[in-house]
Amino acid sequence: MNKVLFFAHLRDAVGGAEFLSVDAGGKTVAELKAELAAKYDLPKMDTVMTAINEEFAANDEVIQAGDEIAFIPPVSGG
Repeated sequence: MNKVLFFAHLRDAVGGAEFLSVDAGGKTVAELKAELAAKYDLPKMDTVMTAINEEFAANDEVIQAGDEIAFIPPVSGG
């Protein structure tokens, strides 16, 4: 199992949960994004940064069992 963290509007889209437990081992980041976007109607996942075990990860990186995945949407401010 994997712990998936959501930030900002993504957290709201999954019902306010700080994290979800999912079985993502063996999937790429892109596959997990697509799966979660379809299941929770998550907006603009193509612009979301992903971190695996607190290090930024590319969409083609393969997730291992037990990895912690974080989805971080772009932010702006001044």
